[in-house]
Amino acid sequence: MNKHEIGALLLRVVLGMTFFAHGLSKLQEGIENTAGWFASMGMPGILAYVVTGIELIGGVALIVGLGTKIVSVLLALIMVVAIVKVKFGAGFMGGYELDLVLLVIAVYLSITGSSMLSLDSKIPTKETQAQL
Repeated sequence: MNKHEIGALLLRVVLGMTFFAHGLSKLQEGIENTAGWFASMGMPGILAYVVTGIELIGGVALIVGLGTKIVSVLLALIMVVAIVKVKFGAGFMGGYELDLVLLVIAVYLSITGSSMLSLDSKIPTKETQAQL
């Protein structure tokens, strides 16, 4: 068992849980409210639905290890926008420090992936088929 894969697994699952919880919170608090808040920030309200969907579906995908690299890129983009449009003005502490941590984890997973206990590792690829 590779210690780097164990670390990536932990990061993948916790990042997935975190984003799933944030997406679920947006639904529970009323997605229309979130859409209105997005609009008040100068962004199209429809983005609230897109972000919520990515957080919910992407969160579950990360937890089970499906499309880790692609999902991580999408989540990293969400965090960049959140930092720039919403949190940066509040400063590091009490502003964007958590968002930055989530961004860095997402970037790490988008670069390295995480195959331990993942559905991705069960899907045959050209590389694994060539080895057979």
